[in-house]
Amino acid sequence: MEIVVSGIRSTGNLHLGNYFGALRNFTRMQHKNKCFFFIADYHSLTTHPIPADLHGNVRHVLAEYLACGIDPGAATIYLQSDVPEVTELYLLLNMISYTGELERTTTFKDKVRNQPDNVNAGLLTYPVLMAADILIHKADKVPVGKDQQPHLEITRKLARRFNNMYKSECFPEPEAYNFGEKLVKIPGLDGSGKMGKSEGNAIYLADDEKTVRKKVMRAVTDSGPTGPGQEMTEPIRNLFTIMHFVSGPDTIQHFKDRYNDCTIRYGDLKKQLADDLVIFMKPIQGRINDILANEDYLARVASEGAERARESASATVREVRELIGFKPF
Repeated sequence: MEIVVSGIRSTGNLHLGNYFGALRNFTRMQHKNKCFFFIADYHSLTTHPIPADLHGNVRHVLAEYLACGIDPGAATIYLQSDVPEVTELYLLLNMISYTGELERTTTFKDKVRNQPDNVNAGLLTYPVLMAADILIHKADKVPVGKDQQPHLEITRKLARRFNNMYKSECFPEPEAYNFGEKLVKIPGLDGSGKMGKSEGNAIYLADDEKTVRKKVMRAVTDSGPTGPGQEMTEPIRNLFTIMHFVSGPDTIQHFKDRYNDCTIRYGDLKKQLADDLVIFMKPIQGRINDILANEDYLARVASEGAERARESASATVREVRELIGFKPF
C-alpha cells in the first residue's frame, strides 16, 4: 500500500478545478492507499501574512473536503498547523537547502513578479515547507498539477541529499501521482488557462445560484462560427469542456450540432451550462452547510486527524534527529 500525501491552501473556497482535478480522485484512492490530506494554513501566510479570517477559511475548506467525499475513517485529514513536527522538519531541511536553487524556481520568480512588495523568506522557502509536508510521512506518491512539479523535484532532491549526507535510506523519492489517467484540467471562464483562485476565473463550490449564473453569463466567448465544421476557439472549447463534466451527453451533442451548423447562440449555451452547474453543485452545497452546522463533528475530525498525523510525523522526526546527531544526555 503506497503512502499518498496532498494538501490544499486555506486561502479560499474550493473550486470546480479542485473538485474534478483532484478531490474526486481522492475519494477513489483513499480506500486503496494510506492517504494523508491536509489543509496548508502555514503555506497561506506566504501570500496572506495578515489573513482576515484564517480560522474561518480553514473551517470552510475542511467542511468542503468532507462534503466532497473525503472519509476521515479511511484517510487522515488534518491541519498543517496542528502538526508541529512539520515545522521542525522544515527547519532541518532548510539547513541543507541552497538559496540559489530556491531562487531559480519558476514559481518563486512568478510570485516575485506578482507580489513585489511581499517577497518574504517564507515565499523563498515555500518548496522546502512543501517538502517537509511530503517527507514527514515518507510519501511515495504526491498528486500535483503541472505548476507544482518543480516543487516536487526539489522534494526529491532534498530526499536524495539528506540520504547521501547522512548515509541513510530515511526518505523515499516521491513521484507525481496522476490517478492512473491523464490529469484533468478544468479551464477558467476567462477564455484561457486553468481555473484557479489567483486567476479570478473560478466557480467555487460555495457560490450561490445567482453568483454561478452571473459568472457563467460573463464568460468569454467569440463572435461565433462563420462556416460549417469550423474549429472552436479556446474560449468556446473551454465552455464545452466544463459542460462535459456537468451536462448530459444529449445536451452537449445538441450544442455541438448547433455550433457545427452555425446556428448556435452562446447565450443559450451559457444559460444551459449555468442550469447544469447549479443542479450539479446543489447536493455538495447541502452537505457543506450540514457539516458547517455540526461544530462537534468538525472538531472531532480535526482532533483525530491531528493525532494520527502526529503519530506518523513524530516517528519520522525522531529518526531524522538521530541521524543528524541530536541525542538526549
